[in-house]
Amino acid sequence: MAHDVVRSSLVDEQSSDTTSTQPVQHSTQKINLLGMSRANLERFFEEIGEKKFRAGQIIKWIHQYFVTDFAQMSNISGKLREKLQQRCEIKAPEVVHRHYSKDGTRKWVFRVGEGAGSLVETVLIPADDKSGARKTLCISSQVGCALDCSFCSTGKQGFQRDLSTDEIIGQLWIANQSYMEDVDIPERTRSVTNVVMMGMGEPLLNFKPVVESMSLMLDDFAYGMSKRRVTLSTSGIVPMIDKLSEELDVALAISLHAPNDELRNELVPINKKYPLQQLISAAQRYIRKDGNESARKHVTIEYVMLEGVNDQDIHAQQMVRLLKDLPSKINLIPFNPFPHAPYGRSSRNRIMTFQKILSDAGFVCTIRQTRGDDIDAACGQLVGQVADRTRRAEQWKKKVAQQNEIVRSQG
Repeated sequence: MAHDVVRSSLVDEQSSDTTSTQPVQHSTQKINLLGMSRANLERFFEEIGEKKFRAGQIIKWIHQYFVTDFAQMSNISGKLREKLQQRCEIKAPEVVHRHYSKDGTRKWVFRVGEGAGSLVETVLIPADDKSGARKTLCISSQVGCALDCSFCSTGKQGFQRDLSTDEIIGQLWIANQSYMEDVDIPERTRSVTNVVMMGMGEPLLNFKPVVESMSLMLDDFAYGMSKRRVTLSTSGIVPMIDKLSEELDVALAISLHAPNDELRNELVPINKKYPLQQLISAAQRYIRKDGNESARKHVTIEYVMLEGVNDQDIHAQQMVRLLKDLPSKINLIPFNPFPHAPYGRSSRNRIMTFQKILSDAGFVCTIRQTRGDDIDAACGQLVGQVADRTRRAEQWKKKVAQQNEIVRSQG
């Protein structure tokens, strides 16, 4: 998802002022409570000689009222507030850019780590309907990505590091808080209704912080989200899908993008290690955990539409056969180009023909509407100003240039 952060005329100039989104800064030696689960907070309070029910109070102040100043926590004793002020902090990742699209999409670029740090991006997508009640946040789990899917620009930046729990949940905290900046504390509400772990990185390769973050999303004392509204998307780390089923019950999405192993090996290289049959079997096990298929209902299949590559009728027919025993909903995604990408977007007619084949076979199949592309927030474009420390992007551009030269020399 390589690109420069765009400051277009469609962006509210005032939205670039990030000072109001920044929590109070404290000593780096303090304990950051933002990413702590209720169980961990309960243990923490017992360790400092306090009743563990304080954990629930603190979590509500942090994640329901977006308060970072202990002095504002009115149902906590003055003595405890002072103790927390000395030992703890509530610190979200630093916002270095924020951009609000004319269609309601919002994007944040966060700096994580010490010093110059690294940059990651988060995108909020409002509902298509006029009410705008549904707000879906696409959260990143890693800086860069190690999987190097050929159609995704994030992979061209290489992998730098995993995000911590507070850096992951902090993205949700900032997104909610952005709607509450001018709202009095007692009247604040949680605006984000859905979360998808579909941003930068492969969530299942950063398992513990991702699971801890999603647990906070589900906790009634924190965000209280339905397990059907929290989705983890994976390119197919089969053993970790099985592990996830033991740890948490959330919705599962599979980044499929090809209906046969030969093509998927090219588009999604992790397929060479965990081929399609293993992946589909893992997805079947996930939704049928404990024999209760209704608990998880279905898997969402994500499929980016690449012109002349994976969008032909034969590919749709292969998908029908591949998914025939997997309860699934299919989401077709028009490809969003990035610099030096060797692919084009399938035409609208081609996508609709592909959709009809799947729908006629009995699948629920939707076409994702492209949102936020005026601020480079569309699916497949997330990377912002992340430094390419692996030189993978440079190597990719050189490879594409060489291929183009071969084509030109052949007439």
